[in-house]
Amino acid sequence: MRPPGSRGNGERVAVRVMAAVEDPVVRFYDRLASDYHMIFGDWREAVCRQGEALDTLIRRVGGAAPGSVLDCSCGIGTQAIGLALRGYRVHATDLSPVSVGRAAREAESFGVSLTVGVADLRRLGTDVDGSFDVVLSCDNALAHLLSVDQVRLAARGMWSKVGPTGLLLVSIRDYDQFAGEKPRATMPRAFLTPEGRRVSFQIWDWAGDDVYTLHLFILRDVDGRWETAHHETRSRMIRRDELSGVLREAGCSEIRWHMPGDTGYDQPIVTAREGSR
Repeated sequence: MRPPGSRGNGERVAVRVMAAVEDPVVRFYDRLASDYHMIFGDWREAVCRQGEALDTLIRRVGGAAPGSVLDCSCGIGTQAIGLALRGYRVHATDLSPVSVGRAAREAESFGVSLTVGVADLRRLGTDVDGSFDVVLSCDNALAHLLSVDQVRLAARGMWSKVGPTGLLLVSIRDYDQFAGEKPRATMPRAFLTPEGRRVSFQIWDWAGDDVYTLHLFILRDVDGRWETAHHETRSRMIRRDELSGVLREAGCSEIRWHMPGDTGYDQPIVTAREGSR
């Protein structure tokens, strides 16, 4: 059964009117949706690899067979499709309607079924019906929330959708490794693909202790001529202690961090669960 108000694969995703403060993030991901796969050497391989890593972690921590999943920052479906391939029943939502639309189309190309919708992870209690065995938000989505109060809203929203014996799973960039530094850029990543050469990297312009403007550049070699795409958004550094504290405030327990060396996933992952509520 579909979650009420959801859309199946290939159906038109309704565009909701967003508050002005959300517009820059929506615009960023609406524009990035068509290019998002280019930050990977092989996006389809990454979908399968991440799905396997997340499935292994979910089974290890949650101790349950595949069930229902809410991916509340699904983007173009990288984790949602990966878990659907592993047998999970996935409802995928995101703030960006263009990204959600692409996620539905990409799911069809993989031969799996998703239900999709446009939702704000700070308002999941009203934007999404029902509860789920697993609620996840991956790939540093929380960093777009520029204050701890906004992160608190997201934590409460996500936890409200976790079923009585369910699992919350969130991944963020490993900001702790910076140890007080403010990196100005990431190392370029160069890929040789069947479609040609490609390079991606980020430049970070800091505006305070924790907030920075992220400039994502994607360069493509098109018939010997380099084309450049530039996408810009604001992010905030969230350290592991801060996120653990916010999750505790939201009512989460059994909070555990899992590092990439243990999971095979690219970012640190925090999980939380509670046996009964």
